[in-house]
Amino acid sequence: MRARNYCATATELRTAKDQILAAVYRILCIHLGTPPDRIEWQWTDKERQFHRDREMTPRQFAERYVDLPLEEYVCLVNDPRPSSPYGRTFTVEYLGNVVGGGIVKYLNIPIETMKQIAMQTLVGGEPVWFGCDTGKMMRRDLGIWDINLYDYETLYDTSFTMDKAARLEYHQTAMNHAMLFTGVDVVDGTPRRWRVENSWGAENTGQKGFFVMNDSWFDEHMFEIAARRDQLPADLRDALDQEPIVLPAWDPMGSLAV
Repeated sequence: MRARNYCATATELRTAKDQILAAVYRILCIHLGTPPDRIEWQWTDKERQFHRDREMTPRQFAERYVDLPLEEYVCLVNDPRPSSPYGRTFTVEYLGNVVGGGIVKYLNIPIETMKQIAMQTLVGGEPVWFGCDTGKMMRRDLGIWDINLYDYETLYDTSFTMDKAARLEYHQTAMNHAMLFTGVDVVDGTPRRWRVENSWGAENTGQKGFFVMNDSWFDEHMFEIAARRDQLPADLRDALDQEPIVLPAWDPMGSLAV
């Protein structure tokens, strides 16, 4: 007798999903600890005065201390592939999978535009969140990113000819780490170096956790920044309202999932 095909109902699928998520949560709690439902927040201010705020829920913490107007920020990316025109918005299939949340939408811009927006934001006194391919041309102990840090072509007696677009196309690069720009060295209106606050700790990592990024490295391995909408030129602000082009789930521009 041939078995009949069985299609699960939506209720059965949701029940199975809840069971799987419960198992995943239990495994994570065993290895990482159970997330607290209440926290204490303590800090020392710039006058070296100690403060403590006791017994808050995470939501209460956010309401008291997170005053950044997140709704004003947009995601700007640099994707130079011919298939990804500048001035267009993009999203990645299945990336916006939070119930009640909006889609994850990027605006694709030239790298020089991204650089100018990041620079003017820093000069205005505000740090800049960014995403990049952090492993390329890096000295972790010294805290340096420089496009000419290692002379691989002389060592291997061959040329490495793929440009940024080709590296994306063949999955030789992708956004894999997020950090914070906290300063920029500007000469005659042009950025030369970028000061980066990393999250790898202060021991044996850069200058007490801070790195220096050469501007040439920015061109090749930077992919994304978050910026206030009002920092964009008028034409790019208008472009944000477009219906986004949907990239496939495996596209490298979705790797950082922000």
